[in-house]
Amino acid sequence: MIKAVLFDMDGVLAFTEGFYNRRRIRFLQERGVPVDPDFDGTGSNDGEIWERLVPGDAALRERLHREYRAYSDEHPTPWLEVANPQVRPVFSALKEDGLMVAICSSSYRSLIEEFVDTVGVRGLVDFIISGDECSAYKPDPDIYLRAMARLGIEPHEALVVEDSPLGIEAGVAAGALTCALMPPSGVELDQSRAHLRVQRLVDVTHLVQTAALHGIA
Repeated sequence: MIKAVLFDMDGVLAFTEGFYNRRRIRFLQERGVPVDPDFDGTGSNDGEIWERLVPGDAALRERLHREYRAYSDEHPTPWLEVANPQVRPVFSALKEDGLMVAICSSSYRSLIEEFVDTVGVRGLVDFIISGDECSAYKPDPDIYLRAMARLGIEPHEALVVEDSPLGIEAGVAAGALTCALMPPSGVELDQSRAHLRVQRLVDVTHLVQTAALHGIA
Protein backbone atom coordinates (compact mmCIF):
# COMPACT_ATOMS: atom_id res chain seq x y z
CA MET A 1 0.00 0.00 0.00
CA ILE A 2 1.28 3.47 -0.89
CA LYS A 3 1.83 5.61 2.21
CA ALA A 4 3.67 8.61 0.75
CA VAL A 5 4.04 10.44 -2.55
CA LEU A 6 7.46 11.95 -3.25
CA PHE A 7 7.44 14.74 -5.82
CA ASP A 8 10.20 16.27 -7.89
CA MET A 9 9.67 20.03 -8.19
CA ASP A 10 11.00 21.43 -11.50
CA GLY A 11 8.92 20.11 -14.37
CA VAL A 12 6.38 18.50 -12.05
CA LEU A 13 5.15 20.98 -9.45
CA ALA A 14 6.44 24.03 -11.31
CA PHE A 15 7.26 24.48 -14.98
CA THR A 16 10.47 26.39 -14.32
CA GLU A 17 12.80 25.01 -16.96
CA GLY A 18 11.94 27.52 -19.68
CA PHE A 19 12.38 30.45 -17.31
CA TYR A 20 15.68 29.08 -15.98
CA ASN A 21 17.02 28.49 -19.50
CA ARG A 22 16.20 32.08 -20.52
CA ARG A 23 17.64 33.56 -17.34
CA ARG A 24 20.94 31.68 -17.63
CA ILE A 25 21.34 32.65 -21.29
CA ARG A 26 20.53 36.31 -20.58
CA PHE A 27 23.03 36.37 -17.71
CA LEU A 28 25.87 34.98 -19.84
CA GLN A 29 25.05 37.20 -22.80
CA GLU A 30 25.16 40.29 -20.57
CA ARG A 31 28.68 39.28 -19.56
CA GLY A 32 29.85 38.63 -23.09
CA VAL A 33 30.21 34.89 -22.62
CA PRO A 34 29.54 32.90 -25.81
CA VAL A 35 26.41 30.80 -25.36
CA ASP A 36 24.02 28.94 -27.60
CA PRO A 37 20.76 30.96 -27.46
CA ASP A 38 18.86 27.68 -27.80
CA PHE A 39 20.65 26.00 -24.88
CA ASP A 40 18.27 23.75 -22.93
CA GLY A 41 19.14 22.42 -19.49
CA THR A 42 15.84 20.62 -18.98
CA GLY A 43 16.25 17.45 -16.95
CA SER A 44 19.86 18.14 -15.87
CA ASN A 45 21.23 19.07 -12.47
CA ASP A 46 22.88 22.40 -11.76
CA GLY A 47 26.48 21.18 -11.89
CA GLU A 48 26.01 19.41 -15.20
CA ILE A 49 24.30 22.44 -16.73
CA TRP A 50 27.15 24.78 -15.87
CA GLU A 51 29.76 22.34 -17.15
CA ARG A 52 27.92 22.41 -20.47
CA LEU A 53 27.51 26.19 -20.47
CA VAL A 54 31.13 26.98 -19.54
CA PRO A 55 33.26 23.98 -20.56
CA GLY A 56 36.98 23.70 -19.99
CA ASP A 57 37.67 26.66 -17.69
CA ALA A 58 36.72 25.53 -14.18
CA ALA A 59 37.80 28.78 -12.51
CA LEU A 60 35.70 30.91 -14.88
CA ARG A 61 32.77 28.53 -14.49
CA GLU A 62 32.93 28.75 -10.69
CA ARG A 63 33.10 32.55 -10.75
CA LEU A 64 30.20 32.88 -13.16
CA HIS A 65 28.16 30.39 -11.17
CA ARG A 66 28.66 32.46 -8.00
CA GLU A 67 27.67 35.64 -9.83
CA TYR A 68 24.63 33.90 -11.25
CA ARG A 69 23.37 33.08 -7.77
CA ALA A 70 23.28 36.81 -6.99
CA TYR A 71 21.75 37.52 -10.41
CA SER A 72 19.03 34.99 -9.67
CA ASP A 73 18.18 36.79 -6.43
CA GLU A 74 17.77 39.99 -8.44
CA HIS A 75 15.62 38.18 -11.03
CA PRO A 76 13.58 35.77 -8.89
CA THR A 77 11.50 32.89 -10.14
CA PRO A 78 7.88 33.99 -10.79
CA TRP A 79 6.43 31.07 -8.84
CA LEU A 80 2.79 32.01 -9.26
CA GLU A 81 3.27 32.13 -13.04
CA VAL A 82 5.16 28.85 -13.39
CA ALA A 83 3.48 26.77 -10.67
CA ASN A 84 1.43 23.79 -11.79
CA PRO A 85 -2.13 24.89 -10.91
CA GLN A 86 -2.97 21.36 -9.78
CA VAL A 87 -0.43 21.29 -6.94
CA ARG A 88 -2.66 22.49 -4.14
CA PRO A 89 -5.71 20.34 -4.99
CA VAL A 90 -3.53 17.26 -5.45
CA PHE A 91 -1.67 17.77 -2.19
CA SER A 92 -4.96 18.42 -0.39
CA ALA A 93 -6.52 15.24 -1.80
CA LEU A 94 -3.51 13.14 -0.82
CA LYS A 95 -3.53 14.48 2.73
CA GLU A 96 -7.28 13.86 3.02
CA ASP A 97 -6.60 10.25 2.04
CA GLY A 98 -4.05 9.98 4.85
CA LEU A 99 -0.89 10.00 2.74
CA MET A 100 2.34 11.83 3.43
CA VAL A 101 3.72 14.30 0.88
CA ALA A 102 7.39 15.10 0.25
CA ILE A 103 9.25 17.32 -2.20
CA CYS A 104 12.59 15.87 -3.32
CA SER A 105 14.27 18.30 -5.70
CA SER A 106 17.76 18.92 -7.05
CA SER A 107 17.07 22.65 -6.67
CA TYR A 108 18.51 24.63 -3.78
CA ARG A 109 16.49 24.34 -0.58
CA SER A 110 15.87 28.10 -0.59
CA LEU A 111 14.06 27.76 -3.93
CA ILE A 112 11.96 24.84 -2.73
CA GLU A 113 11.01 26.80 0.39
CA GLU A 114 10.11 29.84 -1.75
CA PHE A 115 7.86 27.70 -3.91
CA VAL A 116 6.11 26.04 -0.96
CA ASP A 117 5.39 29.35 0.74
CA THR A 118 4.39 31.24 -2.40
CA VAL A 119 1.86 28.67 -3.59
CA GLY A 120 0.55 28.17 -0.05
CA VAL A 121 1.15 24.46 0.53
CA ARG A 122 3.43 24.62 3.56
CA GLY A 123 0.86 22.88 5.76
CA LEU A 124 0.40 20.09 3.21
CA VAL A 125 4.05 19.04 2.94
CA ASP A 126 5.55 16.59 5.44
CA PHE A 127 9.17 16.69 4.29
CA ILE A 128 11.45 18.67 1.98
CA ILE A 129 14.91 17.68 0.80
CA SER A 130 17.32 19.26 -1.69
CA GLY A 131 19.93 17.51 -3.78
CA ASP A 132 22.51 19.69 -2.04
CA GLU A 133 21.79 17.77 1.16
CA CYS A 134 22.57 14.38 -0.40
CA SER A 135 25.69 12.38 -1.18
CA ALA A 136 25.04 12.68 -4.92
CA TYR A 137 22.53 14.19 -7.31
CA LYS A 138 19.95 12.25 -9.30
CA PRO A 139 20.14 9.69 -10.91
CA ASP A 140 21.67 8.54 -7.63
CA PRO A 141 18.72 7.36 -5.48
CA ASP A 142 20.07 8.92 -2.25
CA ILE A 143 17.56 11.79 -2.22
CA TYR A 144 14.62 9.39 -2.32
CA LEU A 145 16.14 6.90 0.10
CA ARG A 146 16.73 9.69 2.61
CA ALA A 147 13.16 10.91 2.23
CA MET A 148 11.78 7.42 2.76
CA ALA A 149 13.92 6.93 5.86
CA ARG A 150 12.77 10.26 7.29
CA LEU A 151 9.11 9.43 6.60
CA GLY A 152 9.52 5.95 8.08
CA ILE A 153 8.42 4.03 4.99
CA GLU A 154 9.80 1.25 2.79
CA PRO A 155 10.44 1.74 -0.94
CA HIS A 156 7.37 -0.31 -1.90
CA GLU A 157 5.25 2.14 0.13
CA ALA A 158 6.35 5.16 -1.92
CA LEU A 159 5.17 6.65 -5.19
CA VAL A 160 7.74 8.90 -6.87
CA VAL A 161 6.53 11.51 -9.37
CA GLU A 162 9.18 12.76 -11.79
CA ASP A 163 9.58 14.06 -15.32
CA SER A 164 13.25 13.89 -16.33
CA PRO A 165 15.26 10.75 -17.21
CA LEU A 166 17.67 11.40 -14.32
CA GLY A 167 14.88 11.77 -11.81
CA ILE A 168 13.02 8.73 -13.10
CA GLU A 169 16.18 6.67 -12.82
CA ALA A 170 16.62 7.84 -9.22
CA GLY A 171 13.10 6.80 -8.30
CA VAL A 172 13.45 3.39 -9.94
CA ALA A 173 16.85 2.81 -8.32
CA ALA A 174 15.34 3.65 -4.94
CA GLY A 175 12.87 0.82 -5.42
CA ALA A 176 9.76 3.00 -5.58
CA LEU A 177 6.84 2.87 -7.98
CA THR A 178 7.91 5.68 -10.31
CA CYS A 179 5.47 7.75 -12.32
CA ALA A 180 6.43 10.22 -15.05
CA LEU A 181 4.40 13.36 -15.62
CA MET A 182 4.40 13.88 -19.36
CA PRO A 183 6.19 17.11 -20.37
CA PRO A 184 4.50 20.14 -21.92
CA SER A 185 4.05 20.21 -25.67
CA GLY A 186 7.35 20.87 -27.44
CA VAL A 187 9.55 19.39 -24.68
CA GLU A 188 11.16 16.02 -25.41
CA LEU A 189 12.15 13.81 -22.48
CA ASP A 190 12.94 10.10 -22.45
CA GLN A 191 10.52 8.72 -19.87
CA SER A 192 10.77 5.09 -20.96
CA ARG A 193 12.21 3.93 -17.62
CA ALA A 194 9.15 5.05 -15.67
CA HIS A 195 6.73 2.39 -14.50
CA LEU A 196 3.78 4.63 -15.39
CA ARG A 197 3.08 7.90 -17.19
CA VAL A 198 0.31 10.44 -16.58
CA GLN A 199 -0.76 13.50 -18.53
CA ARG A 200 -1.94 15.54 -15.54
CA LEU A 201 -0.72 15.86 -11.98
CA VAL A 202 -4.24 15.21 -10.69
CA ASP A 203 -4.01 11.69 -12.13
CA VAL A 204 -1.52 10.88 -9.36
CA THR A 205 -4.34 10.71 -6.83
CA HIS A 206 -5.91 7.87 -8.81
CA LEU A 207 -2.60 6.01 -9.08
CA VAL A 208 -2.27 5.86 -5.32
CA GLN A 209 -5.52 3.93 -5.13
CA THR A 210 -4.63 1.48 -7.90
CA ALA A 211 -0.86 1.07 -7.44
CA ALA A 212 -1.16 -2.51 -6.22
CA LEU A 213 -2.64 -3.49 -9.57
CA HIS A 214 0.73 -2.84 -11.24
CA GLY A 215 2.55 -5.51 -9.30
CA ILE A 216 4.99 -3.14 -7.57
CA ALA A 217 3.26 -1.77 -4.48
